[in-house]
Amino acid sequence: MPALRKSPLDASQLWLLVLAGGVVMGLALGVRHVQGLFLLPVTMDRGWSRETFAMAMAVQNLTWGIVQPFTGMVADRYGSAKVIAGGLACYALGLAGMAHAATPAAFLWTAGVCIGVALSGTAFAVIYGALSRLVPPERRSWALGVAGAVGGLGQFTLVPAAQWLIGGWGWIAALLSFAVVCAMLLPLAFPLREPASRSQDATAPDAGLSLAAAIREAFSQPGFWLLNLGFLACGFQLAFIGTHLPAYLMDKGLRAADAVAALAIIALANVMGTYVCGILGGHHRRKYLLAGIYLIRAAAIALFVLLPLSTWTVYVFAAVMGFVWLGTVPLTNGLISQVFGVRYITTLFGFVFFGHQLGSFLGVWLGGIVFEATGSYDAIWLGAMALGVLSAALHWPIDDREIRRVRPAGAAG
Repeated sequence: MPALRKSPLDASQLWLLVLAGGVVMGLALGVRHVQGLFLLPVTMDRGWSRETFAMAMAVQNLTWGIVQPFTGMVADRYGSAKVIAGGLACYALGLAGMAHAATPAAFLWTAGVCIGVALSGTAFAVIYGALSRLVPPERRSWALGVAGAVGGLGQFTLVPAAQWLIGGWGWIAALLSFAVVCAMLLPLAFPLREPASRSQDATAPDAGLSLAAAIREAFSQPGFWLLNLGFLACGFQLAFIGTHLPAYLMDKGLRAADAVAALAIIALANVMGTYVCGILGGHHRRKYLLAGIYLIRAAAIALFVLLPLSTWTVYVFAAVMGFVWLGTVPLTNGLISQVFGVRYITTLFGFVFFGHQLGSFLGVWLGGIVFEATGSYDAIWLGAMALGVLSAALHWPIDDREIRRVRPAGAAG
């Protein structure tokens, strides 16, 4: 069981932690963020349908969600650094395999299963779990916000990089380049290791709690299930937009450059939005902030669909959606920490994240299915709006009070 860091961290150590975590997360989420740019090149080159590509991306999201709780258990037991290093290595292998996949089945296994597993070890749950344990509670909201902002900056950087690589060298070279970068970032796992030499704080409310007991405790709380269900809307909206928005805009007669700009604006706005949401989570009730985010998303999607489509409406939509893009993650992670403690935060967030990834699977897969059947994404846009309103309603009644446990015998205080 990795221990909580008990000695105070100076400013340079804090920044090293959040930058290392943010850069890894930025690469992992950035490569995922630009996969919509590969939809048309891959399907046209291989002669596949959009449904084939969408199925692989849907399986990626579902695999990520299914594996995440187990990856979280490994991180909580053996430390996050080992999981992050393994995730980066798996990501490199998955991207290389994706580039050379000659059949839909091979593409499904590499782009879907392998990268899905890799994301479970390099994205939100493991990075935020490590920071939650390593950073003092009074700096936790700041750390999660900054790491999320750095991750968003990484996503922004990868949008023009992906477009330049695809346009200049082709989509296969672009994927192989990303694979090399994943391998090069392996040393960034070391700052996030959790010292085994330090003992678990015996005065912590969750001291002495076993993993099985922590899972049973969480599953017995209605708020835990509401978080899981509410997070489904987040995954549905983001995965659908990230994968299908470029093709949607080009179907409507806009330029490929507009689609690239939209993804870049989303990523850039996400930098500020994630940071702001992380900071707000330290001063306001997180469940109300989450409900507000889902209502903003629903309104933004409604206006985007109802107003005449133009370059400027796309850019405004991307800016608004970007600002609330990943702000849900530090807020949801912080809410779980607030209620259940941080000892098993990676595992518990992993279970909640399954709801997010189930939504992601449905958003990507149904986007491809509906388009192939109707030639339009209209039904999916309507579904994204409805889920946003429903999610806001589900977050409102969550009991966000810390669970009161009996301290272990002999604990100080």
